[in-house]
Amino acid sequence: MAGSSAPAGRRGRCHATKGATEVFDFLKRAGQAGPAAMPEKKASATGRVIAWAGSGRVAWSPRDAVSLAKAGFQGNPIGFRAVRLIAEAAAALPVLCQDAERRFDQHPLLALLARPNGGQGRAELMEAVFGHLLLSGNAYVEAVPGPGAMPGELHVLRSDRMALVPGPDGWPVAYDYAVGGRTHRFAVSEGQSPICHIRSFHPQDDHYGLSPLQAAAVAIDVHNSASAWSKALLDNAARPSGAIVYKGTDGGSVLTPDQYDRLVSEMEAHHQGARNAGRPMLLEGGLDWKPMGFSPSDMEFHETKQAAAREIAIAFGVPPMLMGIPGDATYANYQEANRAFYRLTVLPLAQRVLAALSHWLAGFTGETVELRPDLDQIPALAIERDQQWTRVGAADFLTVAEKRALLGLPRLPEAE
Repeated sequence: MAGSSAPAGRRGRCHATKGATEVFDFLKRAGQAGPAAMPEKKASATGRVIAWAGSGRVAWSPRDAVSLAKAGFQGNPIGFRAVRLIAEAAAALPVLCQDAERRFDQHPLLALLARPNGGQGRAELMEAVFGHLLLSGNAYVEAVPGPGAMPGELHVLRSDRMALVPGPDGWPVAYDYAVGGRTHRFAVSEGQSPICHIRSFHPQDDHYGLSPLQAAAVAIDVHNSASAWSKALLDNAARPSGAIVYKGTDGGSVLTPDQYDRLVSEMEAHHQGARNAGRPMLLEGGLDWKPMGFSPSDMEFHETKQAAAREIAIAFGVPPMLMGIPGDATYANYQEANRAFYRLTVLPLAQRVLAALSHWLAGFTGETVELRPDLDQIPALAIERDQQWTRVGAADFLTVAEKRALLGLPRLPEAE
């Protein structure tokens, strides 16, 4: 019949076709209207990763090199003293220059280290190298071209501004130094590199070293937090707080709102802060002051701070006895601790840095020489060196050449 409706299945297909056509027409009209007609919604690939902050969690300081230097060196006396103690001791070591045949009293490398640039001497340059190596695990020395084959000047570059550019094979092809919004690239060509990169061992990084500050970061946070807690205790009248007990005349123990607000304001104005330390308290009728002593946790807080200080010193390789930290009985006396400090911390660091510098600088001239500390001129090792000289000198079964090799001396010419 002409007036009859279509079957149900056909009606469903018609409605579906009509709906799809309307959707496509809408998209077509939106595309013709221009980009402003369709609102854009941009989503980051990390939008699903949300960091929820929970209450009661420990707040640690950032672990980047700049933040660690501020918290562990500029803001912590133990880290500051440890870095200065190692850097100054290592920079003050006398340096020898020798090859397999002789020891040089005068050499271009010694002259370059004695005056590396117009603003620094050898001690200032080496102290900066050791300082950056201890604070960031990396030290960068720039060689400025001179009139001859040897560099004209040496400069220490800040490690937080330097970025290594690895090549396809993983070896560095350039170093980018960023300062003041500008970046300068030091290209590493087939010749000698203009940058000497000295880094400490890092088990999980192929290009950058691991600093002692990163290993001691937790202890530094604990020590800084303990100092802040001590400062807050000093601000609070330099003693633990107490309790004000109210006993009304009618037996009640509740203050009115006006009485409570007045009492709090008077306590804040007249009895808190270092300026009011020791000031007597005037209490009206019904008020009684009950002082509170230190709790066991407060008494152990000082020990926690001392333990954190020992951990910081140990991470840098400095005996706590040299830092003035009490409670350390590892060494019998100060002289033994100082000798262990030089033997276990200062000398290995200085020998590694001088070996890297000598290998890098020798590449400019092609001359094979070695820079090393002069162990005979270190006062802390005088007793050990005297014993070694006596023991080697009394060994009749050794030749003169073997004795000189054991003592680190170059070989004598055949004529001697």
